[in-house]
Amino acid sequence: MENRTNMRAIFSRHPSKEWSFKGRGGERHWSRGIRLTLTLAVLMLGGFGVGCGDSPTSNSGAATQAKPITPAIPDEIQQAANKLLGSETQVLLHGDLANNGKQQFLAANVLPKTPTNNIPGTVVSRATIAEKEEDGQWLEIFHCDEHLKNTKGYLALTPLDSVSSWRLQFEQDPDKGLQLYLMPVKMGGGQHALPIGIRWNVATRRYQSLDQSYQHFLNEAPALEDPRTVLK
Repeated sequence: MENRTNMRAIFSRHPSKEWSFKGRGGERHWSRGIRLTLTLAVLMLGGFGVGCGDSPTSNSGAATQAKPITPAIPDEIQQAANKLLGSETQVLLHGDLANNGKQQFLAANVLPKTPTNNIPGTVVSRATIAEKEEDGQWLEIFHCDEHLKNTKGYLALTPLDSVSSWRLQFEQDPDKGLQLYLMPVKMGGGQHALPIGIRWNVATRRYQSLDQSYQHFLNEAPALEDPRTVLK
């Protein structure tokens, strides 16, 4: 309806003027004004059609040109984590975690939060911290499964009984580096009294557990039968 109105307006502004010419078919009479008006009308309708057709095309083009999502975890790190804990491993953190100039990653086998409580943290069955060596290989320097261990033995305060799952919390302190807090998840949703704190010890150059004040490092025990916790 709007197009017809525009055409009528165009006709009204261009009164017809007669002119004639001789051709094979004899004398023909044309309306110069009508011819000009029809030409303008066709151009307007053509422009309207092009405008309507361009909009969906441009939108679909923008949708198809969306950039692919860049994976957050480098393949090298994910493959190293899978080698240590299996194909269902989730990399939680990576980078210079200990502030020692070396690349490390924290990975775990994450479980659903089955215990019915509001204690924060990620429930895991196993966890690991690995460090990249100068030869490009990844060396495991902390391991959490039924117990807590590093390259020297069992960490102090690790329970004597086997633990099937842990509630893990972690934070990256700008000065102290990565800090872990682990609590055994007991049957029925019960929890260990206090989380076991673990942090990189600059003096010994390894991850060790902390005392209950989270201020002093504790020595490892070579075996669970000898759970000595000597302040260092």
